[in-house]
Amino acid sequence: MSSRPPRRPVDGLLLLDKPQGLSSNAALQRARWLFKAAKAGHTGTLDPMATGLLPLTFGEATKFSQLLLEADKCYEAVLRLGVETDTGDAEGQVIATATVAVDRRTVESALARFRGEIEQIPPMYSALKRDGKPLYEYARAGIEVERAPRLVRIHTLVLLDCDGDTLSLRVDCSKGTYIRTLAVDLGRVLGCGAHLMALRRTRIGPLNLSAAVTLEALEAAPEGPARDAMLAPVDTLVAHLPAIELDAVCAAAIMQGRQLPLPGTKAGQLRLYAAGRFLGIGQTDGQGRLLPKRLVANGKVGSALG
Repeated sequence: MSSRPPRRPVDGLLLLDKPQGLSSNAALQRARWLFKAAKAGHTGTLDPMATGLLPLTFGEATKFSQLLLEADKCYEAVLRLGVETDTGDAEGQVIATATVAVDRRTVESALARFRGEIEQIPPMYSALKRDGKPLYEYARAGIEVERAPRLVRIHTLVLLDCDGDTLSLRVDCSKGTYIRTLAVDLGRVLGCGAHLMALRRTRIGPLNLSAAVTLEALEAAPEGPARDAMLAPVDTLVAHLPAIELDAVCAAAIMQGRQLPLPGTKAGQLRLYAAGRFLGIGQTDGQGRLLPKRLVANGKVGSALG
């Protein structure tokens, strides 16, 4: 009988450049195995077809992953005009074709309709649930269910290239935006149909692909300190929040779940530190009080941000 490899406590954030053809969970499990981590999770899944930034959280960092789920995201997308598929991407079956007769000016005019706040109908091939079952299960069974439109926001939509039946776009958008749906809707506005050929995520909130590592680089790093050094500190996930340093007495009170007086502060979240160590995040209520919101275990993790 094979024994399970030993797990160890690992705390930190790995910015992974996910390869094409691998699910987010499969990428997570490979990284977790390499670190022999006891606890791990991912934030903001990518379809197997998509590549790019996939933040993986380990240990205490998993407590803060929800913050990334709410963050804006940036993608680079390649669209194929003239062909619609049942999934909205290159992995689906072709359901319609049309002649492509568009130029850059036509495309730019069409893109203007998708900037700002727009409504999207979520695709059937998605993980959204209806009656406890993911929509993609209905889709695979040939059943289409009604989906309510959702409001999303496209902050930036830039045409990077327009070459015959292929478009390249940069999309900066709110959470919950489906780039596959954007591709399909744009194709219909252009009158020729379209689907998503390739997708690469380049940013989530304050985190950028430029700082990401590949699975190959992770595997090549020697096991131990060299590999662990590829993890970013836990507080990287909350670097966008203002920080406050607590003395030893106040830090002990916060870690015991007690509130502290903090006059003159507006309501909002703060990063909490004591002697340069990250304690977690607190919430000010706008009435001069600081309350613990999400804390690390015993303030045990270090920080590179302070």
